[in-house]
Amino acid sequence: MDVSLQRAIVNHKASLKRRYECVIEGLVKAGSQTPFNRIYTELYITEGESDGVNDEHEVWQLETACRTTTSHDTEIHCNDIFKHLPGQERHIRTVLTKGIAGIGKTVSVQKFILDWAEGKANQDVEIIFVLPFRELNLIKDLQYSLLRLLHDFHPELDIGNAEKLAACKAMFIFDGLDESRIPLDFQCNKMMSDVTQTSSVDVLLTNLIKGNLLPSALLWITSRPAATNQIPPECVDQLTEVRGFNDPQKEEYFRKRFSDDEDLANRIISHIKTSRSLHVMCHMPVFCWISAIVLEHMLSTDKRREMPRTLTETFTHFVLIHTMKDQKYHGKDEMDQQELMESDKEVLLKLGKLAFEHLEKGNLMFYEEDLNECGIDVKEASVYSGVCTQVFKEESVLFQRVVYCFVHLSVQEFLSAVYVFHCYTTKNMDELKPFLQATRATSEELTLHELLKSTVNKALESKTGHLDLVVRFLHGMSLESNQKLLRGLVTQTESSPESVKKTIRSLKMMQSTNMSPERCINLFHCLIEMKTHSVQQEIQKYLRSEKKSKNLALTYCSALAYMLQISEEVLEVFDLRKYKTSQEGRRRLLPAVRVCRKALLADCQLKEASCELLVSALSSNPSHLRELDMSDNDLLDSGVKLLSAGLGNPHCKLETLKLSGCGVIEEGCAALVSALRSNPYHLRELDLSDNHLGDSIVQHVSPGLEDSIWRLEILSLPGCKLTEASCEVLSSALSSSSHLRELDLSNNDLLDSGVKLLFAGLGNSQCKLEILSLPGCKLRGNLMY
Repeated sequence: MDVSLQRAIVNHKASLKRRYECVIEGLVKAGSQTPFNRIYTELYITEGESDGVNDEHEVWQLETACRTTTSHDTEIHCNDIFKHLPGQERHIRTVLTKGIAGIGKTVSVQKFILDWAEGKANQDVEIIFVLPFRELNLIKDLQYSLLRLLHDFHPELDIGNAEKLAACKAMFIFDGLDESRIPLDFQCNKMMSDVTQTSSVDVLLTNLIKGNLLPSALLWITSRPAATNQIPPECVDQLTEVRGFNDPQKEEYFRKRFSDDEDLANRIISHIKTSRSLHVMCHMPVFCWISAIVLEHMLSTDKRREMPRTLTETFTHFVLIHTMKDQKYHGKDEMDQQELMESDKEVLLKLGKLAFEHLEKGNLMFYEEDLNECGIDVKEASVYSGVCTQVFKEESVLFQRVVYCFVHLSVQEFLSAVYVFHCYTTKNMDELKPFLQATRATSEELTLHELLKSTVNKALESKTGHLDLVVRFLHGMSLESNQKLLRGLVTQTESSPESVKKTIRSLKMMQSTNMSPERCINLFHCLIEMKTHSVQQEIQKYLRSEKKSKNLALTYCSALAYMLQISEEVLEVFDLRKYKTSQEGRRRLLPAVRVCRKALLADCQLKEASCELLVSALSSNPSHLRELDMSDNDLLDSGVKLLSAGLGNPHCKLETLKLSGCGVIEEGCAALVSALRSNPYHLRELDLSDNHLGDSIVQHVSPGLEDSIWRLEILSLPGCKLTEASCEVLSSALSSSSHLRELDLSNNDLLDSGVKLLFAGLGNSQCKLEILSLPGCKLRGNLMY
């Protein structure tokens, strides 16, 4: 390599390190940046993609992505996305990584670049060109050669000529395909292979992705799911998906974020765990960040105030907190919350208008003219920094314009809902005419129920689901409690219990129509935002009635299981057999076991991987599960050993466990009994019938039966290949302080000799047994002793 280029690459790495060595969550003021590696928490990334990569609505892809990790997924580290997996030999040139907004795609890019710049990973790559789509948008109408484009983005490299570029192992990172305003016309764009030839940015990108330009270069493209279909499948060698945080990673995030205050971190983690909805949604890093801000403030100020449990409550507090922080930052006197909101009402509503109008157009990035059209003075943009982020790019002459965006798409959607609700309460319906198309819907006599119904209908027309979250927030704002929080913005509070009841009835009626499952799922979300107490029943009713003629699709199973988890209700019975779906569909419904008291999972073709999912249900705090029937599933020893990890957890309060016909033998039996003895206070009934356990089961279980701490009352061991030897051991156990009341030993070769031994224990005054079942034990003589 040319010596001058080597020196340039050293400078290039130093430049990238300076650019990416600090983490930016929302807008970070000068002097308050956090070193990236100090707060970075590993993300869960998988090779391949979940079902429905291009046809899912993002608002419910969140539910699908949240499903518990199992052995079916192939996890991959962000630094290894270009490396071959075991058994693969194909060359990987282009990697496409998808993930919903806020799930951690850009953070993964930042981790990759920083590790490369610091010499920690991917050192076979000599140059990395970082070309975010939000920055490429600024030059989309200009003419460039690839060589000049790269020079303008990274002037410190000074590549100079095509030969130098071709001689390097280069990598291009295109972050944020979903933000692109470039057509990417792969079919009609002309072919070009000369890096010095001038053309539009669109033509440059399509030829680079196709491999006509720099065919040896590596490409990494990140995107929200809805935009991934812009890249032809034949141009992609590897698909990956960012799934966000798993449960341990959530906790790690909060501990790192509050590393200087362990007590605060513990209190925040404890609160999030007590609210299923918050705990589940925190698999999104951006929601962890928002929750951290809200809970830190609330736990540090007014501990008596009820903590947020819905999306609407959380985002309302988030906006309020940033507004109050901004007031204090600018030296304004303390005011009550209403006055604070009143003073910032004008700017928040302007931001709401900006958010609403551009959400309709699908725009996430705004430029100066966009803000001016909504009456926002760019010169005072820093005043609004708590809610709207400025992204200044001063490293290149390309970026003389300032790019604006909300700290996250969900904040844009929340402020859109605030704006719609404000227009409704002030009867400013002209602003909503494009949004509410029906004549009746735009009249000043519009009721709250009619507004919400109209917005639902409008959202149902969307092919991308871009209004789904707005609709959820609007339903949350219909509650008086949330309106009180927003009283500075919503000055004319609409509080009609009858209107709320009508809305709930309307949502339930819509679910009974011929509506696609993904749209129905958002209606369930709306019910949750309204704190309706019948969501569990409605979801189960839907699951049992929907698509009777064919199997429920996998993605719907994942999403509906998620819905059951966040509804903050506890199911009395969850019977998996009642739901018509495939074997994989049933597996995806399993996380719902977390929120039920009685789980009936018998004969559902469950395997070892299913036991992984059930461990979290048994170990969660609190654990609601009291009865678990997994009979007639091929769990085998390996599955039961996994299950035992949950059974032995002190949070497990299981009272009935049925594992009949699960293919368990001695090894699984030993692990099971050991777990039950380590947590002996709750289990009352154990069914291990029709497992070829042999006498070893009795050898394992007998010491527990003799222990007065173990509360087991019913033990079923029919068809377990027991012999006379088991009877002698059981006789000793029955003579002790055992709590056993019912013992079933049917269909075992006990013979007369074995039963005689058993009866010796029955005659002991310590024996509390009330029912003994012995049919099919090959008895011949008179056993009346």
